[in-house]
Amino acid sequence: MSVSERLWNETAERRSRDELQTGENFPVASRLLPARHRAHLLNVYGYARLVDDIGDEAPPDERAGLLDLVERDLDRVYAGERPELPAMRNLARTVAACGIPAEPFRRLLQANRQDQDVTRYATFDDLLAYCALSADPVGHIVLHVFGAVTPDRLALSDKVCTALQIIEHCQDVAEDHRNGRVYLPQDDLRRFGCVEDDLTAAVTPTRLRGVVALQAGRAARLLAEGAALTPRLRGFARVAVSGYVAGGLAALAALDRNAYDVLGGAPKPKKSRLLVEWSRTLGRR
Repeated sequence: MSVSERLWNETAERRSRDELQTGENFPVASRLLPARHRAHLLNVYGYARLVDDIGDEAPPDERAGLLDLVERDLDRVYAGERPELPAMRNLARTVAACGIPAEPFRRLLQANRQDQDVTRYATFDDLLAYCALSADPVGHIVLHVFGAVTPDRLALSDKVCTALQIIEHCQDVAEDHRNGRVYLPQDDLRRFGCVEDDLTAAVTPTRLRGVVALQAGRAARLLAEGAALTPRLRGFARVAVSGYVAGGLAALAALDRNAYDVLGGAPKPKKSRLLVEWSRTLGRR
């Protein structure tokens, strides 16, 4: 294994562990889960963080090769062979224990490969197709971790995960643009009269706020539909998914509170609002 391969693997593993411990990517619910579930989620996040860091932060001329390395290790996981990367060896334990199929992990890889070639999305439907690769597989994996997979739950999970991805794109407009990507649909930007320079302003122009508000509204509707998933779950699966839904609702409230000014810094949800939304979601019937 080369120095760069080892570095990206170790960085991803450390970040995923820190984020799960602080609840950054798994609000509220992470602290309430048993150790076995936390360990499996940590292993899944280790994989997702490894793939994301390669796609976003590795030197551009090394990204394809590093993603190929991860894919070869994924093949080893499902062939019952020992992977090279420590993060992939961790993932292998979770795959074996929870019976997770390879397809969602491959879709996450495909999303990061697409990020290397596609930097703009013409329509909202095009963005939804990207979310089917970059976000929806995470929900499938989580449901497998909790042994809660059914066709109707997977369909509702897709709505939740797509909504969360769109919310993240709204929050990260400035960061994404610095990385050479624009996830806001191009036809919406044109319809509101936005130009490329709007994405580099110190304060979000009114017309760009309109585009962000439109995407946030779409995400809110998806999240409201997908929230029907929580009453269909029991035990710790319900606790975990309620945390995801609550995080999305709190993030939408933060965007609205900041009047969709996303260029001055990504609006952060208030912990108090997060707790309120989690309690409401968890108690939903």
